[in-house]
Amino acid sequence: MKNEIVEYTNLSENRIQHIGSTAIKGMSAKPIIDILVGVDDLSEVDKPLLKNFSKIGFLRLKVERPGEIVLAKFTDDTYEEKTHFIHLVEYQKELWGNLVFFRDYLNSNETARKEYLDIKMDYLKNSSTGVSEYTDFKEEFVKSIFEKRKS
Repeated sequence: MKNEIVEYTNLSENRIQHIGSTAIKGMSAKPIIDILVGVDDLSEVDKPLLKNFSKIGFLRLKVERPGEIVLAKFTDDTYEEKTHFIHLVEYQKELWGNLVFFRDYLNSNETARKEYLDIKMDYLKNSSTGVSEYTDFKEEFVKSIFEKRKS
């Protein structure tokens, strides 16, 4: 078991990255840290690994996202307020590259960063529904940045 965890979190390959709004300079964000963790094969993520995450307070969410397993850490046993997300994705595959590119692009492009902030603020002014609705609201913009990676 110990070797499996080392394989999934080989730091020498930068398999752990800080992503999300808290990783973008000057971006308003909830105080939640998003951590991207690269694994060799998502289908090989097994129950013992998820159990070890659980032991340190990260619980698998029922969020269904293609190519991704999402875990969250909460402030307490009410499971209402999250402090961290872990996004398990396949290392160096398309989703990994897109998420890292999105962060880096917004950090290097003030216009895109401001546009993203405006989208986030517009959502907060007009809605206060759940995470899925928030993600859907931002999706068009996020995908437009992913497209820039291909060109």
